[in-house]
Amino acid sequence: MWNYERKLQYPVRIAKPDARAAKIIITQYGGPDGELGASMRYLSQRYTMSDKNVVGLLTDIGTEELAHLEIISAIVYQLTRNLTPAQIKEQGFEPYFVDHTTGIYPCSASGDPFTAACFQSSGDPIADLAEDMAAEQKARKTYDNILRLVDDPDVIDPIRFLREREIVHFQRFGEAMNDVVDSLDCRNVYAFNPSFIVK
Repeated sequence: MWNYERKLQYPVRIAKPDARAAKIIITQYGGPDGELGASMRYLSQRYTMSDKNVVGLLTDIGTEELAHLEIISAIVYQLTRNLTPAQIKEQGFEPYFVDHTTGIYPCSASGDPFTAACFQSSGDPIADLAEDMAAEQKARKTYDNILRLVDDPDVIDPIRFLREREIVHFQRFGEAMNDVVDSLDCRNVYAFNPSFIVK
């Protein structure tokens, strides 16, 4: 189904280790509004989406989110490789290090492990697309917060790229929502719509 190209969607070249930054950026790997949840959300929702074009959109964006997982992994890896014991202690990385050394583990910035409970696949096109738009805004907000806390240009550059992609995804899901609503029997999206009833 997919062709895998052995390069990152956006280059990551971080020279200076910074475990403090890695501790907050890991949330975009496995946190409540991170790329893992986004990918699983979209790749799951596509099966019951009523519009074939939106199925394609969910597949495209879900796949791109997998590419974003790779970018986040590269950032966290490059921020934590070759840390000294002193840096681990000074930068408050001990709790993560004790459990995972410098392995990439899906968790939030607060250390909570990834859970599928952070996303929904409801089978209702309007509910799912509304969730998708909200998810993209929450991810954008998280990238905004990361940008407020990091100061290394090598880290800021790929984070800004990822933030921009969240905005594009939000816009694409908004367009998809309009298409789905336009295809309803009744233009009032809150009205009962018999076309969604399983027979």
